[in-house]
Amino acid sequence: MPLACRLPFGNLKFPISAPPLVSGSGYNHLPNRSSVFVDEAHIWVKGGDGGNGCLAFRREKYVPRGGPSGGDGGNGGDVVFEATSQENTLLRFRYDREFRAERGRHGEGSKRHGRSGEDMLLRVPVGTVLFDEETGKALADLATSGQRVTVARGGRGGRGNARFAKPWHRAPKEFETGKPGEERRLRLELKLLADVGLVGFPNAGKSTLISRISAARPKIADYPFTTLEPHLGVVSADGTPFGRTFVVADLPGLIEGAHQGAGLGIRFLRHIERTRLLAHLVDVSQANPRDPVRDFEIIHAELAAFSPQLPSKPAILVATKLDAMVGPEKLDALRRLAAERGLSFYAVSAASGEGILELTRGIADALDRLPRVEPPADDAAETESAPAERRSTP
Repeated sequence: MPLACRLPFGNLKFPISAPPLVSGSGYNHLPNRSSVFVDEAHIWVKGGDGGNGCLAFRREKYVPRGGPSGGDGGNGGDVVFEATSQENTLLRFRYDREFRAERGRHGEGSKRHGRSGEDMLLRVPVGTVLFDEETGKALADLATSGQRVTVARGGRGGRGNARFAKPWHRAPKEFETGKPGEERRLRLELKLLADVGLVGFPNAGKSTLISRISAARPKIADYPFTTLEPHLGVVSADGTPFGRTFVVADLPGLIEGAHQGAGLGIRFLRHIERTRLLAHLVDVSQANPRDPVRDFEIIHAELAAFSPQLPSKPAILVATKLDAMVGPEKLDALRRLAAERGLSFYAVSAASGEGILELTRGIADALDRLPRVEPPADDAAETESAPAERRSTP
């Protein structure tokens, strides 16, 4: 239906065509940028250039031999990243990829110094890691809200000719131009901050489980690869407002050969690198024709292909979909596997709620015994916990 627009200078109305719907690929709605999960971005940043110093002499009536009066240029602004809990994706940096801080103003006559440029503050989600794309070195790991890091310093402002005045050199004509600001190409990686990571084959019951134990509502369906992006859920283990809580990350399913690009690949596994505990979910229902022990071994191999540290993380083994299990053979095989590997074993049904309370309390008990993961120290960039201080003009 055509829309109507009222102009500010009268009551004239004319029809405006509504924007066309997205056609093709089966979509019947406009794309919503805010609903897209982006966990990697490549950007270019540059600190502001310093302002030039001024070459000027004082020319004023009744002031003979006024002397040099050129002011200094201002410093360029810095590019600063800040971690904030208000953001949860790097979507902004997929569309805006170049960021420049403000340059310093030039000096002027009468010894007027140029104003320093404003810093450019870029806010990113907590858990973002900054890499120098040329060297591949990690510059900063923004793991706490409010943490700041300066990645590109602004250039220093040049000196005006008034700075070069000496008793033996009273009319200097020397001055300095501003220094250029630092520039870098960066790669931003978002690693979600969670205590527990759920891994397993597609349709192993990961999304159903997290929707049962938390307020998260991921998409749930009876076909593989329903989960296309990670989801976080906060779990109350003791069932009381002031009891123990932990954060669970639900990741897209893995299949054999995922490290070679099969399925959705393994790039989402970066989100469990920070977790303290892994929960291997294995489907033991009659609808799963695969061997559950083989399922566990495949997922374990895919974790090792992504990072040698992941298989060594503390883990538990969870058999899912007990309500759809026909015989105890698959469950017994998983229980024997857990005993051989020294893993805690739980059997649950997210549909009926069987074993859910034991699982959440068991996870909380395991987390109580594990130390919290501290972010690595940043030595390649200047990290701050308070707003960046401006350098004084020379």
